[in-house]
Amino acid sequence: MHAIIRLAGAVNGLAGRIAGALAWLPPTLARVVVGVVFVQSGWGKLSDIGRVIEFFTSLGLPMPAFQAYLASTTELVCGALLLVGFATRFAVVPLIVTMVVAIRTALWDQVDGVASLFTMIEFLYIVLFVWLGVNGAGPLSVDALLGRVAAPAPASAFGRLAA
Repeated sequence: MHAIIRLAGAVNGLAGRIAGALAWLPPTLARVVVGVVFVQSGWGKLSDIGRVIEFFTSLGLPMPAFQAYLASTTELVCGALLLVGFATRFAVVPLIVTMVVAIRTALWDQVDGVASLFTMIEFLYIVLFVWLGVNGAGPLSVDALLGRVAAPAPASAFGRLAA
């Protein structure tokens, strides 16, 4: 019995070390995947903005042309920021707002409870954006690079004596 417990502990420790070595992967995959999705979506909308304006008009949105350009540009610019991991914690905010507005204006009639809301891709994007906003872009990002460049150098022993 003790051998099984030791083996389980060793396997768990190994799994923990592997997971630690791969900690860079989840934020990188999350950023890149949603970045690509929103860059493509924003670019597609801007490429056929007349159709988007027409759709927003059919929804009864005020200032449909302005909102079509705003939503499309937000998706393109913030998607690109996520793709490279620059200003990630700020870029997710307008994307969350865009998804909330999309759910409320275009998809609200499909929401008949929590389960239907939770299965909408727009809501899943919101969850992913919240995760990225809280956890950041990860180590393979412009944000991390800027953090390393801007970090103060550790004080040397001589520097501490001179102070």
